[in-house]
Amino acid sequence: MSRILIVEDEAIIRSALRRLLERHDYEVSEAGSAEEAETLDLADFDLIISDLRLPGEPGTHLIQAAAPAPVLIMTSYASMRSAVDSLKQGAVDYVAKPFDHAELLETVARILHQQSMQHSPPPDITDDGGGRQTMIGNCVAMQQVYTRIRKTAPADVTVLILGESGTGKELVARALHQQSKRAKAPLICVNCAAIPETLIESELFGHEKGAFTGASAARTGLVEAADGGTLFLDEIGELPLDAQARLLRVLQEGEIRKIGSVETRHVDVRLIAATHRDLRALSKSGEFRLDLYYRLNVMQIELPPLREREDDVLEIADILLDKACKRHDRQGLRLSRAARHELRDYPWPGNVRELENALERGVILAEGHLIHPDDLGLAPVSHRPTPAASPPPSAASADTLQPGAEDDDLSLEDYFQHFVLEHQDQMSETELAQKLGISRKNLWERRQRLGIPRKKTARRPS
Repeated sequence: MSRILIVEDEAIIRSALRRLLERHDYEVSEAGSAEEAETLDLADFDLIISDLRLPGEPGTHLIQAAAPAPVLIMTSYASMRSAVDSLKQGAVDYVAKPFDHAELLETVARILHQQSMQHSPPPDITDDGGGRQTMIGNCVAMQQVYTRIRKTAPADVTVLILGESGTGKELVARALHQQSKRAKAPLICVNCAAIPETLIESELFGHEKGAFTGASAARTGLVEAADGGTLFLDEIGELPLDAQARLLRVLQEGEIRKIGSVETRHVDVRLIAATHRDLRALSKSGEFRLDLYYRLNVMQIELPPLREREDDVLEIADILLDKACKRHDRQGLRLSRAARHELRDYPWPGNVRELENALERGVILAEGHLIHPDDLGLAPVSHRPTPAASPPPSAASADTLQPGAEDDDLSLEDYFQHFVLEHQDQMSETELAQKLGISRKNLWERRQRLGIPRKKTARRPS
């Protein structure tokens, strides 16, 4: 049960809010001021809801005192000035009084859900060589992935992993297997795109001697080899229709029949599939069986592309750089400030795989102890805007960038949406966050909540 502290000097509002939250199974405590709240152990609370204007210290005083617990600010002064100031100081969000009960409950539930996801550690994974590795990244999107892995792995259901090439879909499959009840049984990984169409059925389901030309001996298929364990089919969108029909029978009946055999065998296999393609769209064009899609899509895990993972890029880069330095015996190499800036702002169409290749080039080509942008070998992104191209928030643009008295009734969401849509063509995500006085993480979360897509960076000519 989540614990919430209400800090409000008006007893009537405090009591009403307490009853509302307790009716929805939250454990609630009260305080009439920031000073009274600090006499409690703030670390015991999952969320603090505080009025902005309190006797003595304002509600924003609790933001630092209660960290890392999030603070949701309530204010009767629903102006841009007070709301933006609260967010600049680190409030997780704000609500305007008098507040709508449903909206408040939805906000509380969302904040608590985000907090719970942030407590999911990256899973440890053992690779084929027996080495240990950990999935890297702490952005909100990856926290959601870790949470989904933790909840899905023990459930022994079919999982569909979605994501662009190079995002680490096989790592997720390994984590699911190693956290499942089948961890001691085999994990068989198959790249459906790497096997010729004429051989895929034989590879997956096996064949009898003489079943076709060249079948000089009977062969056990990979599905049967995974019996009792997990079968991971990467790029399942490339699987031919005949093989799809056979795979559907495995999922429906738990049975396989080798090519050239009249006998069926029972298998107990957990299937994990991955693709970068839209299987539903492929089913409409007849390239993928719709009934198989529904069988696969019991649980879904979507991996974010690297360009949407905020500062994870630099964290991943540091780890990959260390590995590349060891491989090439170039200990002590570091990324220059310009190179780190280049890595952070590059769109990474090839995701982590492309990042790894760029760092490999940098280690090989670098002279001295620093890797510079030219060493990375990244082609310039066409028409990438520079900060100088964006008009500064001066008096000339105060009507759009600085909320004046006539804007006091403008909601924070309206201002945020207006500012981002107007300036995202000229500013990077970091610059947008700085101008708004919020973190890149907060900027990403608000984009998601308000449905504002990021400006797509122009693709480089091939």
